[in-house]
Amino acid sequence: MQRFPFLLWTLLFCLDFSTCIARQAPWVMRISCGARVNIHTAPTNTLWYKDFAYTGGIPANTTRPRDISPPLKTLRYFPLSSGPNNCYNINRVPKGHYAVRVFFGVEGHLNSDNEPLFDISIEGTQIYSLKSGWINHDDQVFTEAQVFVTDGTASICFHSTGHGDPAILSIEILQMDDRAYYFGPAWAQGIILRTAARLSCGNGKPKFDVDYSGDHWGGDRFWSPIQTFGQGFDVARSTKSGIKKASNAPNFYPEALYQTALVSTDTKQDLAYTMDVEPNRNYSIWLHFAEIDSSVTAAGQRVFDILINGVVVFEEVDIVKMSGDRYAALVLNTTVAVNGRTLTIGFHPKEGSHAIINAIEVFEILISESKTLLEEVRGLQSLKSALNLPLRFGWNGDPCVPQEHPWNGADCQFDKTSSRWFIDGLSLNNQGLRGFLPYDISKLHHLQNINLSDNSIQGALPPSIGTIPGLIALDLSYNSFNGSIPESLGQLTSLRRLNLNGNSLSGRVPAALGGRLLHGASFNFTDNAGLCGIPGLRTCGPHLSAGEKIGIAFGASVGFLLMVICSMCWWKRRQNILRVQQIAERGAPYAKARTQLSHDIQMTRHYNHGNARTAAENGPSLLS
Repeated sequence: MQRFPFLLWTLLFCLDFSTCIARQAPWVMRISCGARVNIHTAPTNTLWYKDFAYTGGIPANTTRPRDISPPLKTLRYFPLSSGPNNCYNINRVPKGHYAVRVFFGVEGHLNSDNEPLFDISIEGTQIYSLKSGWINHDDQVFTEAQVFVTDGTASICFHSTGHGDPAILSIEILQMDDRAYYFGPAWAQGIILRTAARLSCGNGKPKFDVDYSGDHWGGDRFWSPIQTFGQGFDVARSTKSGIKKASNAPNFYPEALYQTALVSTDTKQDLAYTMDVEPNRNYSIWLHFAEIDSSVTAAGQRVFDILINGVVVFEEVDIVKMSGDRYAALVLNTTVAVNGRTLTIGFHPKEGSHAIINAIEVFEILISESKTLLEEVRGLQSLKSALNLPLRFGWNGDPCVPQEHPWNGADCQFDKTSSRWFIDGLSLNNQGLRGFLPYDISKLHHLQNINLSDNSIQGALPPSIGTIPGLIALDLSYNSFNGSIPESLGQLTSLRRLNLNGNSLSGRVPAALGGRLLHGASFNFTDNAGLCGIPGLRTCGPHLSAGEKIGIAFGASVGFLLMVICSMCWWKRRQNILRVQQIAERGAPYAKARTQLSHDIQMTRHYNHGNARTAAENGPSLLS
């Protein structure tokens, strides 16, 4: 089947002969699952990006199940060892409205005995479950939904149901007009429209919008051909005349869609189309008309009612009158609630003897699931990394939604105030876990129960665990935790059960925890040789806690360092003194001579001074 090219083109819409408005091409991402390089497919040179760093699973070669499937040669499948939930997380998706389409594949031989059955969710909302025999039907080899992406990431997940390994051929994310398929006040960003049926009436070949030369902003829809609603009950009509008002915003339907139609006959004047649907759901129905029958030339010549499951939803539909002309497109939309498992769309003539229909679209209306609080998701992701959680847990996507496939070991509750899910329990006991307990476990601040017992988790207990205010039960028994019990655990006033037995903890049990035992709490600290300080454990006495030991060791180290520094200073000073003495000894003769000379001079001066006093006493001397 020819497929949708993506060209970097710009549409020009001229408001008049002198003014034009340029509109960018829609954002498009197509992934060839399992491909190691980018691929261009003939005949349209469509670009498919390689499948790199989006998800886990295993790439493999394949043959496409149906002719309408993209002409790709690889797929990616997810064995149960990869976990029950596997997701493609596509980043840097511009905020907007998108058609997301996923084509399925088969790993191994193409036959009905080998087809996998699994569930698909988009943005945390389950949109589809594969049914047995899908490999034999064009409209079942893919699923498609319209969603809003608001956070820059598109998440598409596949959930195992125990019937084979999910296998994906391709993923397409195609931008649409933000107002496309607006169906009334209930339409909003929290609404997902899943394509239940899309029919091109009177046409004999399956086609995509690109085959109709449709506008790229239409999302490259796939149209299943239907040549009759019942043998002998209708006839096909077609025209090559142009159709006015077809490719208008925001839905941008291809003009060629309106150039074929089914018209009822004299044998059965009513037209009726019946399809299977999911019960107790709401459906948005879009009906397409253009008067292309040459026997109808004016308004009033063909008038009919439209019924959904026997209830009239549109009365006296006159296509020529309502569209304004022959060969002009008319689109009617209604929303209905269906309680049963079938949906029947009927056309009952009122004026003229025949009804006409060009195309039909039926969408299941889904309300987007509320997601888990972002901080709690990050807390679980940190825990997953720290504990080296095995792939079999399938901790991918959102922890709590879709509700049919929550994460194993995480207990979810819904907060009506914030309209978000949160985690109130962790049950990961006896799972062979290793690693350590991360500080970020405190991000799960709604936790009431934690059970990580009977694993091989190591390291110290993070003090942050004492900041989870509503924690009632904490079971970390039979692991390999070491160090002391954080004092912060004593701040958990709601804590009623604490099992730390069977570890390598040491030091004094916090006094606040010991006092709690007097108020009916159940604590178990046994099989920790280094713990002390409460009844049932040894008396601490001179024994020191790990923190005290660290403090003493640190003080001793500082004292020893000061002693070393003082010793070095004393040794340096002693060396300087010795060096001076050595210099003095080497220069002794010279120093002695100078000392004697100085002594003689001083004696001479003293003698002369004495003589001066004698002369003065004896009177003046006579000089000759």
